[in-house]
Amino acid sequence: MGRPTGFTEHGRKAAPYRDAVERVRDFNEIYTDHDFEQLTTQASRCMDCGVPFCQSPDLNPISARSGCPIHNLIPEWNDLVYSGQWRDALDRLHETNNFPEFTGRVCPAPCEGSCVLGITDPAVTIKNIEMAIIDHGYAKGWVIPITPPSRTGKKVAIIGSGPAGLAAAAQLNKVGHRVTVYERADRIGGLLMYGIPNMKLDKNEVVERRVDILRQEGIEFVINANMGDGEEGTRSVTETLAGVDALLLATGATVPRDLPIPGRKLDGVHFAMDFLTKNTKSLLDSNLEDGNYISAKDKDVIVIGGGDTGTDCLGTSMRHACKSLTNFELFPTPPTERAPNNPWPLWPEIFQVDYGHEEASAIFSKDPRIYSISTTEFVGNGNGSLNGLKTVEVALEDGQFNNVEGSEKIWDAELVFISMGFMGPEHYVSEPLGLELDERSNYKAQKGEYQTSAPKVFAAGDCRSGQSLIVRAINEGREAAREIDRFLSGATELP
Repeated sequence: MGRPTGFTEHGRKAAPYRDAVERVRDFNEIYTDHDFEQLTTQASRCMDCGVPFCQSPDLNPISARSGCPIHNLIPEWNDLVYSGQWRDALDRLHETNNFPEFTGRVCPAPCEGSCVLGITDPAVTIKNIEMAIIDHGYAKGWVIPITPPSRTGKKVAIIGSGPAGLAAAAQLNKVGHRVTVYERADRIGGLLMYGIPNMKLDKNEVVERRVDILRQEGIEFVINANMGDGEEGTRSVTETLAGVDALLLATGATVPRDLPIPGRKLDGVHFAMDFLTKNTKSLLDSNLEDGNYISAKDKDVIVIGGGDTGTDCLGTSMRHACKSLTNFELFPTPPTERAPNNPWPLWPEIFQVDYGHEEASAIFSKDPRIYSISTTEFVGNGNGSLNGLKTVEVALEDGQFNNVEGSEKIWDAELVFISMGFMGPEHYVSEPLGLELDERSNYKAQKGEYQTSAPKVFAAGDCRSGQSLIVRAINEGREAAREIDRFLSGATELP
């Protein structure tokens, strides 16, 4: 490494977010400008560790809880940043990651959880460095469209323009196949466009910028294309399949897990993704002036469920100027340090404060999270609208949740957002193709092969694996592109 003793001389100093009180007043990105001197110092902390667990993902398909799923060459570009070779660092980053501007912003960084330095000291700020490399590359004009030198004459259709679909499209186009990406929404990006709020991932400056490069490289994008042969579809998936040499399903896991308790149909109870999607669309269409979104302004808001989606509901509600904000978590409060059954290099399941928690704490002077609590009923006002909910405290004993006697409580709530994860993909796309499903209702296809039960049809990303991280979707899109290229050409040079 450029400075073998850097980790002994400098402590971890992560790039700060914008001031919480200030940033809740807008939907601009929460990040501050890059401090290149500090980043150089932080890059020097990367150890010559011998075995870089940061870039070595856990290949166990059940756990998959450590390391970088796309095998980012992290020690190499850390060393290049320390040496001031930013252009070379960008090239090394693009070797494994088609979209570092996405992962550098929204990936939870399992690489940092597996950093060897993290055994004894705070990990290297890998995510900050990654984001700075790609942002600096754009600023310098180094990120440009690269068209393939020739075309193979093969056609590939991709349904879904999220991270898996876009990664696959980029890779297949690179080797000369003609790629068309179909998206049912009115903008390209899938989860990247409408599932993640603008303050975490700017749509015009970041997402659209990369999509425009892909378009210039020769990829065709078709919006408002809801694929399926039934009533839900606006374009025939079987006819599309007949006109191409291969079809990739990258539709994501879009069926939300519901909470079917009394009062579920009351006005004011919404799925989290409905809230987030409508807000971002209205923001992009009219800067929220059209009113076509679910407003949390001056309302008592409760978010049921945590994770990134729950946090995004907190952040969006804060920007609407909600009256109060509470976040229910079924599980107990996480420990402040790793538990014995959560050793390095697994992802550290510890108490952490994300941007939404920080913002709620800054405005309401308390963390919004309530742990070990279960919602038992949504309460109406007699006119079909929500005005509260009932809960009970729970205790986790031997893997089972048991209600705590006498802990029932009623909470004021005019808006509730259900953020309890996703069950799998919608099937009106797959049913006309006769695809076999796995036990979790995902499209059945072997990891590393991605071939479904239907000829010429492949599947990748959350629709195949279940709900997961954007970085894992990129990994699956890249690997699926490799297998599709092998299927079309008989051999492949794609990684």
